[in-house]
Amino acid sequence: MLKTQGQSIIELLVAVTLMAILFPALFSGIIAGRDGRSMLAQRLNAFSLTREAEEAVRMIRERNWHEIEVNGSYHPAVSANSFVLNSGPETINGFTRALTIEDALRDSAGVLSASGTSDPSTKKITVDVSWSLPHSGNISQTWYLTRFLNNGSHTETSVADFEKGSLTGTVISADLGGEIMLGSGGISSWCDPNLSIEAVDLPKNGVANAVSAIEGQVVAGTGNNASGVSFARVDISNPPPPSSPSGTINGTFDGYKTNDVFGEENYAYIATDTNSKEIVIMDLNNQVNGKFAEVGFFDAPGITDGESVFTSGNIGFATAGNTLYTFNLDLKTGSRLKLGSVALAGKGEQVIVLGNYAYVAVESETTQMQIIEVTNGGQTLNIVGWANLNADDGKDIFVNSSATRAYLATEASSNKFELFVLDIENKSGQRQVVAVYEANGMNPQGITVVPGNRAILVGTGGEEYQVINISSESVNPPLSRCGGLNIDSGINGVFSVLETDGDAYSYIITGDSTSELKIIAGGPGGEYSSQGTFESAPFDAGQTVAFNRFDFNFDRPTQTSLALQVASSEAVNNNCSEAQYSYVGPDGAADTYFSAAGPIPLIINLPYVNPGRCFRYKAELTSADSSFSPVLYDVSVNYSP
Repeated sequence: MLKTQGQSIIELLVAVTLMAILFPALFSGIIAGRDGRSMLAQRLNAFSLTREAEEAVRMIRERNWHEIEVNGSYHPAVSANSFVLNSGPETINGFTRALTIEDALRDSAGVLSASGTSDPSTKKITVDVSWSLPHSGNISQTWYLTRFLNNGSHTETSVADFEKGSLTGTVISADLGGEIMLGSGGISSWCDPNLSIEAVDLPKNGVANAVSAIEGQVVAGTGNNASGVSFARVDISNPPPPSSPSGTINGTFDGYKTNDVFGEENYAYIATDTNSKEIVIMDLNNQVNGKFAEVGFFDAPGITDGESVFTSGNIGFATAGNTLYTFNLDLKTGSRLKLGSVALAGKGEQVIVLGNYAYVAVESETTQMQIIEVTNGGQTLNIVGWANLNADDGKDIFVNSSATRAYLATEASSNKFELFVLDIENKSGQRQVVAVYEANGMNPQGITVVPGNRAILVGTGGEEYQVINISSESVNPPLSRCGGLNIDSGINGVFSVLETDGDAYSYIITGDSTSELKIIAGGPGGEYSSQGTFESAPFDAGQTVAFNRFDFNFDRPTQTSLALQVASSEAVNNNCSEAQYSYVGPDGAADTYFSAAGPIPLIINLPYVNPGRCFRYKAELTSADSSFSPVLYDVSVNYSP
């Protein structure tokens, strides 16, 4: 019995001890749980207030950026069923809520940072919600807002758009609806050719087959058959616009069947079928009874026909059969001595010379063009470059004045291209094809390139006179036609001249027996200029906005440049025409330029200020080649209210 009572006392003591240990912890847990639930409820309420403030400021931003652009402490409120921002913090059911607006800073790489340059189109927003019961606490949330909502844009792309700006050495072309380019001479449009200028009837009834021209003078070979004279010189008048030029036959030369012709100011050269005189030289200042005097000749070795002729300084160049020859022109009289020669891959159809290189269109289905380096005063000729093309025989070649591009016309083919643009900046080896063109049934006979980024391909069959847009070089898709003429008698040759007064013409030799020489006026107009500017008219956004991005479409042919700058300003006397403009590049500096689309600097460097109300841009164009110009097709600016 005593043992049982003692055991009960021990059990009671253990129970009391356990209760003394467990009850405080249990009571503390119950109290802590109640406090935790209260704190959780407070945090949920505070989070709800934070989300409400965030949504309120976003809605205000979407309505009008300017309502959140002033830094300070605010709280959201409702006015006329819309959120607004009132100054200072607010107290709501024991919570204090404050919304702080600050400048957003970006580092030199444009990344948001704790330090750097203020971005006027971005704001740092912080919402703080705090409380004191049952215990103090707070929630803070930070985010960034930009003004790039409800953006507007302004685009200039038409003739009417560009006519509002100012031109210096530049013109507005309408060939593609409106584009800015360097003044390239001419009174018409290459892409809209016509035969309104009176043609010239060359003597007799021969078929004209060759043409060469300088300013004021055209020389033509008319000996494609026995019915014509070998050569005719036509003087071209130069009346002031809008009068058209006219041609007057100044003299002729006879006795040979002519394959090619080349003219200088005082002398002319013809390539003939005469074995002892493949090249004949005429003195254009010496006539007897209207006939020019033959003063010299070059007799190529072997029994071959003279196919083409060209001169450069005191060196003559001739192709006869499969050989390119050079001959001495220190004097023009008598038999001219051979200087050098080189075998070609086929018959040399046409030769043109620039600097120390001769370029030959070759009658070959494997090697249609060859580049020959000319050294040692014309005595040493070395083939250094070539074009092996998937094409038929080479027919004619044109090389631009900077010798960076060759335009090679080839015979018609049902499944191959007929015009190839070759990169010849490097003269060695296989030359790269950078553009092609399909002549659509025409069999090419001649090719020339005219000012304003246009090539003219002529021939027989199909559309005989085709104008090609070469502003943007492309193989796939091929180059595109921008205009042309049907001359059913066929065209056997073409030559172009840009006159010093800005007139630009192409001269074509056709199969018309009574009007062989035709003159076609070109464009895009304006006095030729190797550099120029276009400054847009001011654009008025109607209020202060952030000008965000500058976009423009352009072509920049080889040897040309196009660079743009932008200007943003505040209005003066409530208009943009009186505002002051300072042009900058993409980094905000006055000496840098946009070469491609990009963001507009958001800076203040008076008078440049962005955000601003007024905007304009300036384009600077240059060219080292008179046949080519950069082209600005359209400009767009994106902005945010």
